[in-house]
Amino acid sequence: MRINGVLIDNTFAEAFPMKATRLIITAITPKWAYRAANSLTGFASSVIGCGCEADIERELPPEETPDGRPGIAVIIFAMSRKQLIEQVSKRVGQSVMTTPTSACFAGSHSDDQIPLGKTLRYFGDGFQISKKVNGVRYWRIPVMHGEFLCQDTTGIVPAIGGGNFMVMAKTSRLGLAACECAIKAIRAVHGAVTTFPGGIVGSGSKVGSKYKFMQASTNEIFCPTLKGQVKSMLTEDIGSVLEIVIDGLNEAAIREAMRAGVKAVCKFGPRKGIYRIGAGNYGGKLGRYHFHLRDIMK
Repeated sequence: MRINGVLIDNTFAEAFPMKATRLIITAITPKWAYRAANSLTGFASSVIGCGCEADIERELPPEETPDGRPGIAVIIFAMSRKQLIEQVSKRVGQSVMTTPTSACFAGSHSDDQIPLGKTLRYFGDGFQISKKVNGVRYWRIPVMHGEFLCQDTTGIVPAIGGGNFMVMAKTSRLGLAACECAIKAIRAVHGAVTTFPGGIVGSGSKVGSKYKFMQASTNEIFCPTLKGQVKSMLTEDIGSVLEIVIDGLNEAAIREAMRAGVKAVCKFGPRKGIYRIGAGNYGGKLGRYHFHLRDIMK
């Protein structure tokens, strides 16, 4: 299969089950809502070393937020319920509650609830006030700028992490230009996020290593500088490989995000240095979800 001259490898992305919650962060202006959301999602590119994976899903106009103020929706992913509880409490407490004029609400609704304001209320040192509105409990926590309003709990939902595709290009500059356009296209898909810096991975990994203490290591068969030393997956014309990893709330969101991203990359074509699209997998032995590139792009 070729799209605009770009070869689509006959392979698949292998993804894994995760747990996730969606949060809505609001503030007095879009700038301050973004500041809180950007801080919360910092150092959250991979569960391998960060404890969670998180990113901004989209901006929300006042008519889509619980308090009628500008908002940002973020999604946080973890490998277990316990890890998600820990990361949500720390990140909302340290990054959202500390942001002037901020508030935080549940953006996921399910029977499985985890603490949000229920834990953070203790910062109020006994001065916090509980209030129920339409059966939903909120906490008003007095802080120096005024008060921090936070919903009592947020829903936890099954999710998927590790949908991906690889962009094989002539140079890193050309590959990066195409990937930046892919990220813009993916951001239009609700329920999917790209958690690495700028949404693009420059050091894609494989599971395991020659060093027993390493969980993951460089994916040498896709490293251009190692073509002469390993059984490389790259042809001579490929000088750079960039990866886009996608987490989503369901399979449909990841499929749509992959389709949108690959389509955007392929518009550049070989004339602009884009030669192939591949995907990362482990032979189908580790991840429950398999996203076949050619099926997605039919």
